[in-house]
Amino acid sequence: MSGRRKAAVVIAIFRRPPHGIVFVERAVHLRDHPGQIGLPGGGVHLEDRDLAATALRELHEEVGIAPVRATIVGELPMLRQRRVNNFDVTPFVAVVAEGELTIDAAETAGVFLVPLAAVLEHRAEHIVLDYEGRRIWGLTARILESFVEEWTAGDLRARVTAELATGSL
Repeated sequence: MSGRRKAAVVIAIFRRPPHGIVFVERAVHLRDHPGQIGLPGGGVHLEDRDLAATALRELHEEVGIAPVRATIVGELPMLRQRRVNNFDVTPFVAVVAEGELTIDAAETAGVFLVPLAAVLEHRAEHIVLDYEGRRIWGLTARILESFVEEWTAGDLRARVTAELATGSL
């Protein structure tokens, strides 16, 4: 479909238990999805060699996780954003080394972690994931549903578990 833009997001899972997944709250002044909760990510830039590079660049820009701290262990199927804009979003799954999170205040109002177990308990029939007063919905909830499906039916769990066990980061 013409006019569609490519984007990538990262389900960034911290290596140390409880293996928190990084979420961002978008700044309220942004044109796309102001104030919403999402995963670090964004549109492809000319300098990005591929979608994985986009995901890692955005992870660094939005929350301060340098690419050397992240190991991509999986790619989920592309999802088409509904109604709001024309992005085709490819989610990546990465295991990240511990370290400080720093937000880009121009794009991000805040950052927080949701334990991996809480996300895995999220079921596909639920449109929304509520966690400690934060509502995760829309495309981000659809991405999490895809993540849970791959975790339970595919080999994603084995790949994440193997990377967590290596401790190489």
